[in-house]
Amino acid sequence: MAQEFKLKGLTALDLKSGEKREAEVEGIENGKILLAKVGGTTHAMSSNCTHYGAPLKNGVLTPEGRLTCAWHGACFNVASGDVEDAPALDPLAKFEVYEKSGAVYIKGEEATIKASRRQPNVKCKAQGQEKVVVVGGGSGAMGAVQALREQGFKGEITMISKEPYLPIDRTKLSKALIADKSKVEWRSQEWFDTASIATVSDEVSGVDFESKSVSTKSGQSYPYTKLVLCSGGTPKALPMPGFKDLSNIFLLRTLPDVQAILGAVGENGGKNVVVVGSSFIGMEVSNALSKNNDVTVVGMESAPLERVMGSEVGKIFQKLISKNGVKFHMEASVDSAKPSQGDSSKVGSVSLKDGTSLPADFVILGIGVAPATEYLRDNPAIQLEQDGSIKTNESFEVVGQSGVYAIGDIATYPYHGPGGNGSLTRIEHWNVAQNAGRSVAASISQPSEKAKPFIPVFWSALGSQLRYCGNTPNGWDDLVLQGQPDDAKFAAFYGKGDTVVAVASMQMDPVMSQSAELMRRGNMLPLSELRKGKSVLDVGLPSEIKI
Repeated sequence: MAQEFKLKGLTALDLKSGEKREAEVEGIENGKILLAKVGGTTHAMSSNCTHYGAPLKNGVLTPEGRLTCAWHGACFNVASGDVEDAPALDPLAKFEVYEKSGAVYIKGEEATIKASRRQPNVKCKAQGQEKVVVVGGGSGAMGAVQALREQGFKGEITMISKEPYLPIDRTKLSKALIADKSKVEWRSQEWFDTASIATVSDEVSGVDFESKSVSTKSGQSYPYTKLVLCSGGTPKALPMPGFKDLSNIFLLRTLPDVQAILGAVGENGGKNVVVVGSSFIGMEVSNALSKNNDVTVVGMESAPLERVMGSEVGKIFQKLISKNGVKFHMEASVDSAKPSQGDSSKVGSVSLKDGTSLPADFVILGIGVAPATEYLRDNPAIQLEQDGSIKTNESFEVVGQSGVYAIGDIATYPYHGPGGNGSLTRIEHWNVAQNAGRSVAASISQPSEKAKPFIPVFWSALGSQLRYCGNTPNGWDDLVLQGQPDDAKFAAFYGKGDTVVAVASMQMDPVMSQSAELMRRGNMLPLSELRKGKSVLDVGLPSEIKI
């Protein structure tokens, strides 16, 4: 039952328009709420982001009442508390707030204030003729199925995933090597049952687009009225000698992958680890393993992440992770994997083309993923792109297939963010998949609604927390660095001409979140102004969305 609680130290609701203020709740240990004033109304809500618990007082509040977390781009509606953008799944709790006798009070339940969230309303008993089948069990699938129920869809929902567990927070696998299923599953089986979402552990083998049915390797068939394809990516392997034959060479995509890696590490560590690939997965897992192991990264670029971030910023990341003991062989190519002298079935070293031999108790390959669309490869009803992805429109509807959607790693879609101009792009970001899932759910449950635009956001653990927004389908040709790059405290603005197309930051919150909102509104500072030292945090946010 809701109770009345006094807010510590407040005598009046005197916030200015657009102001946020965190307040302690008297009588609740560590109890806090956030006040935010939008359009003349002061709202009281949970104080922390429901994704990873970031304090929302440090976020970005827009004139129309969007509150964006400074860490990973999760966005909430302050009037309702509802999630507007990934990666948060739970909405914020809202509380009645009022003045009384020279003090400020809220009404709410103690447990809800402590939890700093509320559960979404997904309870449903499926009915009617509509049948949504979701192929995949990752971020996009989770975003789609939850949003369908939140938005009032009453039809049947079936989610088919070849992974033998419920949707997980896959980002924690490479960043933290968490192998405990209970610590990474987003929702329990009870939650899916309550929402009348059928979860099937099976591998899809084909789709009959004419008869509208999905077939699986176990021989089952699932009819649909709407189909959401979000089968994710398949990690790439190396074709060089030894890599197919020797054991202790790992990919990193699933919980069993992490369990195998931790098994090779053993209880005490102290292993020689070679990581092939200096992009995000390779860098994250190198950082995660660096504490108790001798880790070496092999990359083809002159600096880690050069293709995305450029060599100047990439060298910042290399310096950070080097401090943890990780060694780098850049501008290097792998020649082969050699067997261990003690056990010829296992890898013992990695040979580079320049003749260098790197000792290896085990090897991790982080060289990218390919769209997991094998089940569509010979299907005459759909034409895959050259990379195996599926072309969609702005609403993620598959071109030439009404009522069929593709999202996440497998989707190539028109990008309308800064510098995009509708260019076709494929983005392998957790947030993009989940936001696309939410967008598709809206198209299914509310067909007259236009797809809601979002700016791609991702984050990475590279010795410090990296935030990134935007995208560069047409490349970038200029870079402005603000802050103290030598101390890994910086904001990097990537430009195509004078247009900022992407922003990366470390230890400069909320620069990334502010930049993402400015990009949505067509009000991002030009590169020439940033070069003069102007700050995006000093730019006002107009209400109109322009992408």
